[in-house]
Formats: sequence, structure tokens, C-alpha cells
Amino acid sequence: MGNFNSIEEAREFFKNDKFATETGIYLDELNDEYCQCSLKIEDNHKNAVGGVMGGVMFTLADFAFAALSNHLHSPTVAQQVSINYLSAPKGEKLIAKAVCKKNGRSSSIINVDVVDDTGRDVVQFVGTGFKL
Repeated sequence: MGNFNSIEEAREFFKNDKFATETGIYLDELNDEYCQCSLKIEDNHKNAVGGVMGGVMFTLADFAFAALSNHLHSPTVAQQVSINYLSAPKGEKLIAKAVCKKNGRSSSIINVDVVDDTGRDVVQFVGTGFKL
């Protein structure tokens, strides 16, 4: 069992992650296997040409990574991350699903896939968490 006993407990913990929560990111699901977060795309998430800002998508993926890694071991911080922007979102919502690929003694590797609500692959994120 992870560090959080319920989704409500995790939401309470992460409410202080102001940048993510004030951006509109919501923690949908969290368990020992995966984490899912979502974001309804609003005008303030868009860049000058009308696309979703890369930083918004990065923040969504990073938040899902943080929630899962800290559920598995708290505290965990990001040591290294990489992101590939695959396609521009076409839908009205972004969904990030984080899955732990390796949970070692001092680090974890977590993959986060972000899709839009049409099923379009948008982002592929890989994070290495360092367990403090």
C-alpha cells in the first residue's frame, strides 16, 4: 500500500502544489499501479497561435509523475525528466496516466502518457524520481 490511504488524502496533500492546481489540473485516480490526472483546456492554456502551451502539458505530466512517485515513496523529487511532444491536442481535455516502470531502493522510473479526450497521443514523458 502507498503513502496515501485515499484519493482524498492525496488531493489534500497536493493542494499545496499551487502551480499545478491553479492551472486546473485535477487528480482523478491514484493507486499502487498508476495515477491519472486531467485538465480541461481553457483559453489561458493556449499560446499565441492557439495551441496548448508546451509548459501546460509538461506540468500535467509532471504532476502525474509527482503524485505517483510520492505515493510509492515520500518524499521523492524529480532527478531527471524527458518529454516528447507527439501531436497537438484536438480535444477539450487532456488526460495523463503515470505508470511506474521501476521502483528501486533509491530511485524510480515513471512513464507518463498524455492523451486528449479524442484518444490522440499528445505527450510521452519519462521521469526519474530520487527518493529522499
